[in-house]
Amino acid sequence: MRQYDLSPLYRSTIGFDRVFSMLDQMSAPEGGNAYPPYNIERTGENSYRISIAVAGFTDADLSIEVKENALAVRGERKTASEPKAEVLYQGIAARSFERRFQLADHVQVTGASLENGLLHIDLTREIPEAKKPRLIPINASTQAKVIESGVANDSHPKAA
Repeated sequence: MRQYDLSPLYRSTIGFDRVFSMLDQMSAPEGGNAYPPYNIERTGENSYRISIAVAGFTDADLSIEVKENALAVRGERKTASEPKAEVLYQGIAARSFERRFQLADHVQVTGASLENGLLHIDLTREIPEAKKPRLIPINASTQAKVIESGVANDSHPKAA
């Protein structure tokens, strides 16, 4: 993907900083940010679910934080005090991670569950009544307005 320089737009716009930051993040390569894999699903008209593969992590190893419009999921395995067996091959990644998601306005986290190695985070978009579209009634008067008409005045000069 091409890199675009958005700095001229920063100088001429006010209040769109977050939009430009999101564009910068989207254009950045994801090479180092592919772990852990995740899915985003739409489960209803206004509900969503993020499922993150966290094999080997327990609920005590994971934390979910929502701040403003950002959701951060962190995972860090606690070291066990019991001696481990010698690992001959390790294919299950157990490294620490932090995965961030930008949430749209009015999206709230409603719950989280850990089952079968997947962390499910449920989200709901709750638009306040003041922000919902509403129909505005049109008041029309029943009386037709009549423009007064006068008798033509013959004192005006006629064009020849």
